[in-house]
Amino acid sequence: MAITLEYKDAENKLLLLYLIHMMDLPMSRRQITDFVIGKDIMNHFTLGQNLTDMVSRGFLDVTREDAQDETTTNYALTGEGVTNLELLENQIPRPVRNMIIKYIEENRGKIRKGFEKTAHYFPNVENDEYIVKCGVYDDRRGNMLMEIQVPVVTREQAKHIQTNWNTNYKSIYQKILATLIE
Repeated sequence: MAITLEYKDAENKLLLLYLIHMMDLPMSRRQITDFVIGKDIMNHFTLGQNLTDMVSRGFLDVTREDAQDETTTNYALTGEGVTNLELLENQIPRPVRNMIIKYIEENRGKIRKGFEKTAHYFPNVENDEYIVKCGVYDDRRGNMLMEIQVPVVTREQAKHIQTNWNTNYKSIYQKILATLIE
């Protein structure tokens, strides 16, 4: 029995959702590409189509730390993406799930280290707000130093906080820490 293109496409999308979900932090396009190309799962063109389709369907949220730089594109699961993954996760073959889990175990620290600072926003599926998630990590060990989540009303506010955090995260972190230990 030949695998139909539609089935393979759906399997690839589930695999991507599972990868990002298991990493438990937004993944850059480069990190996703390194995984799928390195494991010979799909080609670059197919990956691009699948990511674009999942963003347009609301399964993934895409953010860019620098709007002018395509390499700063990050993908995170939306509530809709999590819901669909939970419904269909068992359709991902166990060897593929095990391969992803092994990859996550071997690479999570390295990927997290690339996120010395993070700022991502995503829609809150329970209401019409956005959640902005900001973090600072110890670049040497990959340990989380601080992570905060801030609900905001508009996407513009979320983008503003994201930009402000990315520009000033060291001083913001120091101010919060100083206030907490007073």
